[in-house]
Amino acid sequence: MLPDLTLPDLTLYSRPGCHLCEQAHAHLLALDYRFAEVDITSDAELERLYGDDIPVLAAGNRVLIKGVFSKGRLSTLKLLLLREARERQSG
Repeated sequence: MLPDLTLPDLTLYSRPGCHLCEQAHAHLLALDYRFAEVDITSDAELERLYGDDIPVLAAGNRVLIKGVFSKGRLSTLKLLLLREARERQSG
C-alpha cells in the first residue's frame, strides 16, 4: 500500500487581468493541485517581490515556478514535490 503523500501548501501569486495568471490557474486546477491564490495588488511588499514575475507558484518562501506555466512543467513539478514528500516521510 502506498503511503498518503501530501504536497506542501502552495500559493499562486497573481493579479487581475493577467492572462498568464489565468492560464496558470486553469492548468493547476486541471492537474488537481490544491493552492491558495493571492492578488499581489493588495500588498505593496508582494507587488515588490513578484510584480515583474507573475504568475508565481510558491511553497512558503520557496518559489517553484514563475512566468509561463505549461501543463508539462507543472506535471514534472508535481512528481518532484511528491518525491520530496516521500523522502520526508521515510526520513
